[in-house]
Amino acid sequence: MKTLKKQSRRDFIKVCSLSAGGLFLAAYVPIGCADSNQNGNLDPNILSPSAYLKIDSKGVVTVIVHRTEMGQGVQTALPMIVAEELQVNWEEIRIEQADADEKYGSQTTGGSWSIRLSFDPFRVAGATAREMIITAAAAKWGLSVSDCYAENGFVISKINGNKFSYGELVTDAAKLPVPQNVKLKDPKDYKIIGQRVKRLDTPAKLYGTAKFGIDIFVPGMVYAAVKRSPTFEGKIKSFDRSKAKTVNGVLDVVQIKSGVAVVADSTWNSFEGKNAVDVQWDLGPHTNVNNESIRNSLMEKIETSGTEVEKIGNPDSVIEDTLTSIDAVYEMPFLAHAPMEPVNCVADVKQNKAEIWAPTQNPQGLQRAIANLLGFKNEDVIVHVTLLGGGFGRKSHSDFGLEAAEISRAIGKPVKLLWTREDDMKHGQFRPASMHKLTGAVDKNGKAVLFSHHVIMPSIRAQLSGNAPKDPGDFDIVDGTRNLPYSIPNIKISATNVFTPVPLWYWRAVYNSQNPFVVESFIDELAAVAKKDPIDFRLEMMDQESRLTNVLKLVQEKSGWNRKLPEGSGRGVAVAACYGSFSAQVAEVTVKNNRIKLDRFVCAIDCGIVINPDTVEAQMEGAIVFAITAALKGEIIIRNGGVASSNYDDYPIMDYSEMPTVETYIVQNDLPVGGVGEVGIAASTPAFINAIFNATGKRIRKLPVKLV
Repeated sequence: MKTLKKQSRRDFIKVCSLSAGGLFLAAYVPIGCADSNQNGNLDPNILSPSAYLKIDSKGVVTVIVHRTEMGQGVQTALPMIVAEELQVNWEEIRIEQADADEKYGSQTTGGSWSIRLSFDPFRVAGATAREMIITAAAAKWGLSVSDCYAENGFVISKINGNKFSYGELVTDAAKLPVPQNVKLKDPKDYKIIGQRVKRLDTPAKLYGTAKFGIDIFVPGMVYAAVKRSPTFEGKIKSFDRSKAKTVNGVLDVVQIKSGVAVVADSTWNSFEGKNAVDVQWDLGPHTNVNNESIRNSLMEKIETSGTEVEKIGNPDSVIEDTLTSIDAVYEMPFLAHAPMEPVNCVADVKQNKAEIWAPTQNPQGLQRAIANLLGFKNEDVIVHVTLLGGGFGRKSHSDFGLEAAEISRAIGKPVKLLWTREDDMKHGQFRPASMHKLTGAVDKNGKAVLFSHHVIMPSIRAQLSGNAPKDPGDFDIVDGTRNLPYSIPNIKISATNVFTPVPLWYWRAVYNSQNPFVVESFIDELAAVAKKDPIDFRLEMMDQESRLTNVLKLVQEKSGWNRKLPEGSGRGVAVAACYGSFSAQVAEVTVKNNRIKLDRFVCAIDCGIVINPDTVEAQMEGAIVFAITAALKGEIIIRNGGVASSNYDDYPIMDYSEMPTVETYIVQNDLPVGGVGEVGIAASTPAFINAIFNATGKRIRKLPVKLV
C-alpha cells in the first residue's frame, strides 16, 4: 500500500499571505456524431473521433469538457485522462467547455459523477485518436502499424526513427473509419494520470479573466431582479408598479410565474426597483409552518415502525436481560447550499430560439425546462455553461434559468437576472430536516448484537414526484444506512416519509451528508457501552480484507490514535463508503469553557485510480469545511410559513481562523475510479462529533452543536 502526502493548502496560504475500469466500458461513449462523417466532424482537416476531442491540422489538441467546473478540478482531470492515452504534451492541451447537447450523454455535475462516469469514455477518446493517427502514419510510410508508436504528439517509426507530427497526419487520419475496441494503456504505464498537475483553470481565476455566470455580458442586455412570495406556495393577489417605475433606471415591471420582475439599466437599479414595487400577496396555506411545527411532525413518527427497507436476523426480538441496550434520537435541521456566487442567468429569447448563459450543474435539464416553458424544441435552446462560484447541488436546479427566460420573452431583450444572497437563502431549496430513532445492544463480551435505525425525513424524490414512496426500494431517505460494513447479527433499517412545504433539493452528498453522521455516531455510542476503543470496536465487526478496513487502519496509524492528548482535548473517528470510494477520518478537538476548537483532521481515502492527487486533497479539505460548518453553525430558520434566515450573518460559514490542520493520505491502487467530493462529507461530521464526546463526555445528538 502506498500513500501520497504533500504540504497542505493551509500551510501554503500561511506562507503566501478527484478507473471506472470495466464498470463503465459499456457506458455512453460518444464516438463520432450521427449528423457528420465517420470522423465525427464535418471539417476534413479536423480529427474528431469522439465528441470529447478534436485535433486540427496544426496539431492543436482540444478536449471538450462536458461537465461543469465548479472548483472540483474537472477541467483539468478530464483533459489529463485524454492526454494520457493520446500521448501528447500536457502543457499544450487546450480545453473547451461544452454547451448543453445530448451527444455528450449526461452532463449533470453531481453525485461525484464527473470522473467516475467519464474515466473510460475519455480514455477511449484519446486512445481512438492515437490509433487512427498511427494508422495514418503507417500508411504513409508503407509500414505495419506495429512498426510505429506515438510519443509527445509525434508518430515515430521503429524501423528508422522517422517521425510525423500529429498535425501532419490529421487530414489522412480523419478519412479512416473510427476503430472499435481500442487497446488502452495499463495503469502501471501511466505518466500523467496520478501526477500532481497544475489546474488549467487557475490562471484565469487569478488574473480575473475567468468568466463566471455573474460576469457574463451580451450587447443590448438589461438587468432584472424578482420579488417573490415571503411564504411557501404564496401567490400574487395584485401589485402596483408605479413606485418602482419612479426609481432611476427602471425600464419595466412584469409579472412572471414566481413573482414580479423589475427590469432596469443596471443591477443596482433593478434591486432598488424590486424593493419599491408594491405587491399584495395571498400567503397561501402554510403561514403557521415553522421549525417547531415541522419538528413536531417528525417527532410524531418516532414511536411508529415505519416501512422496513432492510432486515437481518431477528431485530424485533433480540433484547434480553443479558444484553446492554441503548436508545437514541438524533436530529438535524434544514440547510441551505449558500454558494458564494448567488444564482444568476443571462437569457436572450427570440421568436423561435433562445440563448442562455448560466452557471448550471445541469445544462441539459435547464435546456429541457426552458424549451418546455417556451414551447420550443430542445435544440432551439442553446445553453452555454459558465464557471460556477460554488454549487453544492443548488445550481442543478433550473428555477433561476426559467425566470430569466420568462423575463426575456416578456420584454423582448436579453436580460441578466441576478438573485441577491437573501433571495438565494429565502427562495432556494433546502436539505431536508430529519429525525432518527435508534436502538442498539451489546452482549456481555462487548460485541454489538443489534442495530435498529428508523429514518424520519421528508423525501426529495417524493416531493418532486408528488407521490409518497410505497415500495421499500423507493425510499431515498435511507441512502447511507443500508448495507452497513459491520457484521452485526440483527439489523433493521426502516423509513418514514413526512410531508413538508419547504422546497427540497440535493445538497452535497445528499442523504450521505446526514445518515452516516447518525450511523457512525451511534456506533461510537455502542463502543462506549461495550467499553471498547472506537477503532478496535469497528475493526472487530469489519471484513479484514475490505478497502474500508484498509483506510481505517491507515488513519489509525497516521493520526497517532493511541497518543495521549492534553486534558480537554479529544479524538473521534468515523468511516464512510459511498460514491464508489472509501474514507476514514480522525478529528481532534479541544473544548474549553464550552468553546470548541478544531485542531486537526486526518483523512485516509481510497478512491481507486487517482487522476490528480492535489485535487483529491483539495476536495477532502473542502468537504471538511463544508461539513463542519453545517455541524457547528448550519440551520435554516422557518417562521410564519417562510424562510427567516437571510445571509451569512445569520447563516454563517467557518472562517480561516476556525479551520483545522488537515492531513490527507491517499491509497494508491489500480481499482475503479471513485468519487471524492462527497465521501469526505459523509465521514467528517461524525468524526468531529465523536471527538467532542471523547473530550467532554457529552454526546451530541442534535445539530447544530450546542454544548450548553
